Amino acid sequence: MYHLSTETPDDRWEVEALYDLCFAPGREALSSYRLRDDVPPVAGLSHVARDIDGILAGAIRYWPVQIAAQTALLLGPVAVHPTRQGEGLGGELIETSLGQAVQSGWDRVMLVGDAPYYGRFGFQKLPGVIMPPPTNPERVLGRDLKVGAWTGLRGDVMRFG
Repeated sequence: MYHLSTETPDDRWEVEALYDLCFAPGREALSSYRLRDDVPPVAGLSHVARDIDGILAGAIRYWPVQIAAQTALLLGPVAVHPTRQGEGLGGELIETSLGQAVQSGWDRVMLVGDAPYYGRFGFQKLPGVIMPPPTNPERVLGRDLKVGAWTGLRGDVMRFG
């Protein structure tokens, strides 16, 4: 059993340590991180999951990005501690936070990830939505939070602001 709560500034370094554990060294060199530079995460959508003892088990973050004249959420990173994987916690973090994104008025969300995993949460390939290189276009996925939000939207994904 896990308790999901909004990430606070006090969680930051513990979450960063989890991301360092779960992802390859140099993760911050990825093009998606250039979109996050000096842009704060979306308030209220980034979450942590803690077990009954208060130990961090997972985390998810969201960032605003621009495509053409439209705004979208960039999901990621999402991570679950290796000892807690396979329990459905990643899915719970995704669905809970996306539900809050809908309630907050967001129309669309995107990510860079594996289609077989994220497809079960309604994510599909976004043809014509271009992440900065060297991102594999097959891994650029999106999900409507409002019906038709991705319809016809094409262009480069750019840093918000």
